[in-house]
Amino acid sequence: MPPVTLTRAQSRKVDQLAMESYGICGLVLMENAGRGTTDCLCRLLGVSHEATESASAGDAPAKVVICCGKGNNAGDGFVVARHLELRGIDARVLLWAEPEELTGDAATNFEILRKTDVPIEIFGARYDAGRLAGQLAGAAWIVDALLGTGARGEPRPPFDAVIDQLNAAGTPILAVDLPSGLDCDTGQPSGHTIRAEVTCTFMAAKTGLLAEGAERYVGKLHVLDIGAPRKLISEALTRE
Repeated sequence: MPPVTLTRAQSRKVDQLAMESYGICGLVLMENAGRGTTDCLCRLLGVSHEATESASAGDAPAKVVICCGKGNNAGDGFVVARHLELRGIDARVLLWAEPEELTGDAATNFEILRKTDVPIEIFGARYDAGRLAGQLAGAAWIVDALLGTGARGEPRPPFDAVIDQLNAAGTPILAVDLPSGLDCDTGQPSGHTIRAEVTCTFMAAKTGLLAEGAERYVGKLHVLDIGAPRKLISEALTRE
């Protein structure tokens, strides 16, 4: 039996039903998505909750750079950064948006993150290759939280150049929900698409992630539970 997959529209419907029919707050879904992604990343790093003690004892913590845009995908990235810091990992956020552009749950999680010790570098709409290279230096992993399932077509500046530089950095990339630049429905890559080593997607695989050829960009796919009931997916598929 083929795996259940979700299109862009079906993914939106799942989120809508979770909040409107089940009363599950969007912040809860985002928190679970970010924490689940952090769990996966920590396994890749070989780090557990005990890492906080070893880091405080003088061991250099692993460095993870979380690259964010301005949508809910970025909100997931903000949650990842907060939970990485809790586990003693050197997390830092690079933001390609102005803080006032953030809305909804992403804005809420950004304001929470601002109150922590996680460094935040705001690039806004600018591409600065030298500044980005400095931030990436020494990173064990990059987290791609630039563009979400709603993105279509070619990434606009500065995301096109940022994606190319991340790919060229030689650091493994974990994509949140799907690699930036890959079409959610068709799996067709744009001219500037993240080549992830690992992709963490939520509730069910997005249709494009399983398309022929997409594995070159998706890498190893993990489908993470974010606490919404399983029947939500079947309801979303029948209510289109």
